[in-house]
Amino acid sequence: MIVDLRSDTLTKPTKKMLQAMMIAEVGDDVFGEDPTINALQDKMASMFGMEAALFVPSGTMANQIAIKVHTKPGDEVICDQLSHIYNYEGGGIAFNSGASVRLLQGDRGIFTAEQVKAAIQGNDSHLAQSRLVVIENTVNKGGGSIWSLEKIKKIKTVCVEHGLKLHLDGARLFNALVENGEETFDYGKIFDSISICLSKGFGTPIGSVIIGDKAFIQQAHRYRKIFGGGMRQAGFVAAAGIYALDNHLPMLKRDNDNAKLMSEWLKDTSNVTGIMPVESNIVIFNLDPKITTSIFLEKLEEKGILAYPFGPTSIRFVSHLDISDEQMKHLEKSLKSLE
Repeated sequence: MIVDLRSDTLTKPTKKMLQAMMIAEVGDDVFGEDPTINALQDKMASMFGMEAALFVPSGTMANQIAIKVHTKPGDEVICDQLSHIYNYEGGGIAFNSGASVRLLQGDRGIFTAEQVKAAIQGNDSHLAQSRLVVIENTVNKGGGSIWSLEKIKKIKTVCVEHGLKLHLDGARLFNALVENGEETFDYGKIFDSISICLSKGFGTPIGSVIIGDKAFIQQAHRYRKIFGGGMRQAGFVAAAGIYALDNHLPMLKRDNDNAKLMSEWLKDTSNVTGIMPVESNIVIFNLDPKITTSIFLEKLEEKGILAYPFGPTSIRFVSHLDISDEQMKHLEKSLKSLE
């Protein structure tokens, strides 16, 4: 038995999702004529109480388009040192937008309004001008850490006072929402733009959505074309997103709960010395320096467990839709038998 915990991007469409994809009505989306994509965009905008949305191929493109719209060359983006936009998007902030980055040292990726205020640079011609703050929720490198709405609202106040835009990298936002019982509307009221990834916990094969006001989405549509993200009859994959939003949301809580079980099992696992607090579907744990990550991963693979290295002595597990109860039992047994 194989238990693949490398990422929640590994999920595959269910049979019912595939059926929904096969019967989707499609058109040319570059002309705005794909009815299924239009339906997905309208659905996402409505969920957040925002004016418009745009379907794009990937989460990285969604974030990079948002940054491009909100900044101009020479501006500065404020984000945490653990942020996905800084660590895992190929230097896109500099490459695509010509902007620099001011990094904050938050608590597992979660920073404060005071830190943002202290980092803001004004109109001094010697300095890059602060233009955008980006929050990631949940924080991947923070072990799936979850922001509180109160902290976000305080940051929004600082942004408004200083004329900064606020973007949410919400790749795994819905894992946070099902955990805290918060509403999408709460986020739509705060952020100038939001990106949501459909190909992680939702189980769709491809796609992300950017949400904002009409003027923002109009510009985002232009940059999607420039970035090469204009798609034609992509309603087949947009249909998977609609199906997931209608059917897979409750399953995200199970993913979060499974991650917490994994954390409990790891506490008694040989050579595991520490585990980040588990709040959503990600588990990051540290190893005894006497054993390398590669050796530990080999031990796991011998038992059919696949995981992702997250540093010289750390490993990441990610729970997701395709992990069955039988696989969870196999994982528990395997971890207990590790030497």
